[in-house]
Amino acid sequence: MIMARLIDGARLAEQVRAAVAAETASLRATGVTAGLAVVLIGENPASQIYVRSKVRQCKAAGIASYEHRLPATTTEDELLALIAQLNADEAVDGVLVQLPLPPHIDSDRVLDAIDPLKDVDGFHPVNVGRLSIGSGGLIPCTPLGCMMLLDTVVENYRGMKAVVIGKSNIVGKPVAMLLLERECTVTVTHIATRNLPEIVRTADILVVAAGSPGLVRGDWVKPGAVIIDVGINRISTPDGSRIVGDVAFEEMAHAGAVTPVPGGVGPMTIACLLQNTVQAARRRRSLPRAA
Repeated sequence: MIMARLIDGARLAEQVRAAVAAETASLRATGVTAGLAVVLIGENPASQIYVRSKVRQCKAAGIASYEHRLPATTTEDELLALIAQLNADEAVDGVLVQLPLPPHIDSDRVLDAIDPLKDVDGFHPVNVGRLSIGSGGLIPCTPLGCMMLLDTVVENYRGMKAVVIGKSNIVGKPVAMLLLERECTVTVTHIATRNLPEIVRTADILVVAAGSPGLVRGDWVKPGAVIIDVGINRISTPDGSRIVGDVAFEEMAHAGAVTPVPGGVGPMTIACLLQNTVQAARRRRSLPRAA
């Protein structure tokens, strides 16, 4: 039986959503309604599920939601024209283009076209640059959620050894920068890293975003380590299938704290998207954050 402390992402996400709802109410009192535009191209089932969830949670938090569902045949120029329109729309504070895009569309070019002030995913080069120097740009939602989860169990990051498995622009690199900003000593690794288990065993904090089910085994983790499992993998079982993380959860009894999958990082990603949207609404209008 797991004995490590469970880091409850669902519970924290509920608290974040409540705080966002309070902020949207504060904004409405000044005549401002925060608005998020979500663009979905094609019929990817997973993307459709994500978009439905985002739209539902926006409405529950008092954020206006603008959906743009486009056919898979949409051209890159047509998509860029829509983004330009949303950039100019004063009712829209956040623009989110759901990935992945069809292969005929250049994702980098599309993401670069979004106004950095409305880039609630935090993927625009301007926001990436601001993150790298700690100057307060919009932070990618999943890394932001990871740090908020860590904050519930870590009081002082200074000098802690953090290991990140995964080098993506979406999770691995930005979470490494956030940990470095907290004065951790950070090592970024990936699937091809030599002697990966030995490196992981040095970690006080371990963030795993490798997309490999059960990659991290119990004997990789030192006693008392804090583990954030970003992985969401569907595996086959005798009864059908189930969702698991990148960490062998049942082997982590000796860890200090660990996020479950599901119920850990996942709920925080959309909660942080809502938080970023409200933050963007305030920043665009130079409004101070609500007390």
